[in-house]
Amino acid sequence: MNRRTADGYSLLEVVFVGALGATLAAAAVPEVLTGIDEHRTSIAARYVAARFQRARTEAVMRSAIVALQFTQTTSGYAFAEYVDGNRNGVLASDMRSGVDWQHGAIERLPDQFTGVDFGVIPGLPPIDSGGAPPGTDPIRLGAANRASFSAAGTATPGTVYIRGRSDAQYAVRIFGETGKTHIVKFDRRSQRWRPI
Repeated sequence: MNRRTADGYSLLEVVFVGALGATLAAAAVPEVLTGIDEHRTSIAARYVAARFQRARTEAVMRSAIVALQFTQTTSGYAFAEYVDGNRNGVLASDMRSGVDWQHGAIERLPDQFTGVDFGVIPGLPPIDSGGAPPGTDPIRLGAANRASFSAAGTATPGTVYIRGRSDAQYAVRIFGETGKTHIVKFDRRSQRWRPI
């Protein structure tokens, strides 16, 4: 006589599969979060490069110097665009008096890209061989922390460093003679910078 056994799984099998699934999920979550942070930091770097290019375009269209001013605050860095109002360049005294006027709102990267801000991971090597490492200063635009763009399309040369929560590291470089930007990414495995 054939007796049919009940279909289904034993409690032990269900517990084992559940534990296996939880273990695999726990192992995958850090990788997923790192990937999200990497993507978010990459988008933030592209956004900053686009802001530089927009300031360059504004300078050419207005036939005036347009600058992005970076300011360190208690909660990171903020930046805003200023237009030269008296044809002597964008200066701190003219910004304070309103002669060089703010064009648009003050922006902060973490407000748009969670966990991303201007920053440098410890021990970061220089981008160019033989160059100086950035140290702890993520805004390398001279003493004024200002990227100025002229009506001729030239700019203040320099670099800003953008760091993610999981230590994703990017840099946006401005080339003075052309005013163009270039994004590079730090590869932690090879300990080298590579172009994007």
